[in-house]
Amino acid sequence: MLTGLGLVTTIEASGRVISQKGRAFQPASLVVERGETITIVNDDSDLLHHLYVEADRFNFDSGDQMPGSRTAITFTESGSFQVLCGIHPKMKLAVRVN
Repeated sequence: MLTGLGLVTTIEASGRVISQKGRAFQPASLVVERGETITIVNDDSDLLHHLYVEADRFNFDSGDQMPGSRTAITFTESGSFQVLCGIHPKMKLAVRVN
């Protein structure tokens, strides 16, 4: 079990942590380098979230995220992307990847 915890710590240490709370991403935008990993945490104690990115050059789908869960996304392509929640359509995270 310690290996799994170490992996989460490594992901967080090498990337940025974004909170999902109150049906919003905090922060709502960020700039990362290509290949960088961000970790998105469902900080809502009673809500499911479902992350996805649909773009010509980059796609991602987290599936349903339970409260307290963490999802890592590694941006392998440069460009501007929107991370959206499939359950809460007003939730938007703008990510520019250099």
